[in-house]
Amino acid sequence: MKLPGYYSSGQFAKMAQVSIRTIRFYDKQNILKPSYVTPSGARFYTDADFAKLQQILLLKYLGFSLEDIRGMLVDDLDYHFLHNSLNMQKKLVQDKIEQMQLVENAINETVIALEENHEIDWSRMLGLIHLTGMEKSLMTQYQNASNISARIRLHRDYSTNQQGWFPWVFEEMLHAVQAKSDTNPLQILELGCGNGALWTENINSITEHMHIVLSDISDGMIRDARRNIATLYPQETGSAEESGENSRFSFSTFDCHAIPYDDNSFDVVIANHVLFYCENIEAVCREAARVLRPGGVFLCSTYGSSHMKEITELVQGFDGRIVLSGEKLYEHFGLENGDRILCNSFPDLTVHRYEDEIILDTAEPLIEYIMSCHGNQNQYLLDRYRDFRTYVERKVKKGFHITKDAGIFICRQ
Repeated sequence: MKLPGYYSSGQFAKMAQVSIRTIRFYDKQNILKPSYVTPSGARFYTDADFAKLQQILLLKYLGFSLEDIRGMLVDDLDYHFLHNSLNMQKKLVQDKIEQMQLVENAINETVIALEENHEIDWSRMLGLIHLTGMEKSLMTQYQNASNISARIRLHRDYSTNQQGWFPWVFEEMLHAVQAKSDTNPLQILELGCGNGALWTENINSITEHMHIVLSDISDGMIRDARRNIATLYPQETGSAEESGENSRFSFSTFDCHAIPYDDNSFDVVIANHVLFYCENIEAVCREAARVLRPGGVFLCSTYGSSHMKEITELVQGFDGRIVLSGEKLYEHFGLENGDRILCNSFPDLTVHRYEDEIILDTAEPLIEYIMSCHGNQNQYLLDRYRDFRTYVERKVKKGFHITKDAGIFICRQ
């Protein structure tokens, strides 16, 4: 039987240089299902299936289990999703290379220590065990980076406010510190920097009188931020690419509940959409107040109760069981209650709202955003992805408006 645009299992396996047994195994494991099955049971695959197989083989090569891979794939691919997926896979490979270099260095150091001392350093052995068991960490970093990128793209490409969120936050920071008159560098600390977007999107506005410490609890996010900034500052990296330092930026991994800097170290502390994730927000605020110099500024952004409400209504219209977030972040720390939480550490504060909305008539970026959320959507959407995509396409065809309710608290020391 000849089907235009389709390949038999044997043709598909041969072209991909894998065994038919492998293709059948992925089918049985519900990782790569054929695009068409004849009444007699013959299986046929398409070019889109090749794209999905590419993802599977790369993730498997990087050390992920089939169970992990199943949770990292979507049951459909188009140009938009494949492009984003390949970019994220590139970051995964870069992270894997860096981690394998750490493993090599650790092995070399262990061998040298063994040759010099003629005895085993068990602490080094423990370090090697930790270094060689990082696949779960890689998967988490991959998913976190993918999720952050999906959210940024939706806001960046379809928001009506042309200034953009990150340039607006940067501008608010400059206004807040404009009274600073001394000639010393402006010392800035960002808590929860993610991939460094606040700085990469304002790279041309950063002056030589600023020194910025980017921090995050995730080593993976710090690697992404360092890599993204190094791309824009190639002339300043050099050996600093390994240390993570250059004349304007430094990088640090820590939990913001315990900031590892001395009192009165910074002129500005920024927490951009971070506080609502913190277990003890008041403790973080006390730490921010402690490391700020007299007259310093704490800028922390958050959402209001109506933020992106249309997206929740959209997915629940498809399946009422879907909850995009396990908790309402604005109830933890939002525009409506943030002042009551902040005032214990910062009695002098104001709030500025960012006027904006999202308008789009294409489904892919909206679906990508939905799939990136921290809720239970994958449980109900992955097996019905094509139906969900058709549903979203119908909803956005004539234009889909999404409320944005976000702003920033400016707190003075």
